[in-house]
Amino acid sequence: MKYFLIVSLLWLAGCDTRPPTQVLFTSEPAGEVACYRIPSLVTAPDGTLIAVCDQRVPSCADLKGNRDINIVMRTSTDYGETWSDLQVIVDYPEGRSASDPSMIVDRTTGTVFLFFNYMDHDQEKGIYYLRVMKSTDNGKTWSTPEDITDQITKPDWHGDFKFITSGRGMQTKSGKLVHTLVNLQKGLHLFGSDDHGRSWYLLDVPITPGDESKVIELADGTWMVNSRGNGAGHRYVHLSADEGKTWGEGSTVHAGNSAYSSMTFIPGKGIGLLYERNDYREIVFTRINP
Repeated sequence: MKYFLIVSLLWLAGCDTRPPTQVLFTSEPAGEVACYRIPSLVTAPDGTLIAVCDQRVPSCADLKGNRDINIVMRTSTDYGETWSDLQVIVDYPEGRSASDPSMIVDRTTGTVFLFFNYMDHDQEKGIYYLRVMKSTDNGKTWSTPEDITDQITKPDWHGDFKFITSGRGMQTKSGKLVHTLVNLQKGLHLFGSDDHGRSWYLLDVPITPGDESKVIELADGTWMVNSRGNGAGHRYVHLSADEGKTWGEGSTVHAGNSAYSSMTFIPGKGIGLLYERNDYREIVFTRINP
């Protein structure tokens, strides 16, 4: 298997004008939730858009420094025109947090997998666990989370800073499910499933340099990993029409402060984009028609 590492995070389709946006998650006006962060967006098999993110209650701190992070969801059955009310789908007691959601849609079985990172601050502070839950009804209901840490990490990783990367993984043309995870001490890795999520395994070939990442399969079967590179202080936005061989000028979707993002293809409607903006105060949705 060939691997390509491109140190840029966000791929966007071009557009002529800035599209309208809808605020799906917001901490304003100030209330009980400090902020909503880390968006993930997929199109379910029936066309439902599923948007999930962190609900960070006491502060905007990440998992290691936050005792109360839930995962919340909104869905749309009309291609993003309207959205359901906010629903909390992962909510542990205070002191146990779930963070950094990501999803994979299995087009063969119709299952949507939702991954997240977990920490019990009272019993094992600083120890990261990796969990997955699934929906077989396009996001209407979700299974009890399953811990897959032992399946996709090594025993000597127990105390390491490790996490499944946010956003989404992929399904290859052969049906394999593939996702990325990072061990800050031991590198960027891939993990996968050959049995539609009944079991998972680690692809023990570290990719460096690399941090939070995405993986896609190109038309010729090559896997391409797109990764953030720490230390540079930059994030680049481009459009490629030839599977990453060359890149266009790109287009501005939001000219102000913005951060994490997630995209999905919406049949007949273009591309859906869910992203953070305005100093983590909002997560907004927009549609781009290339």
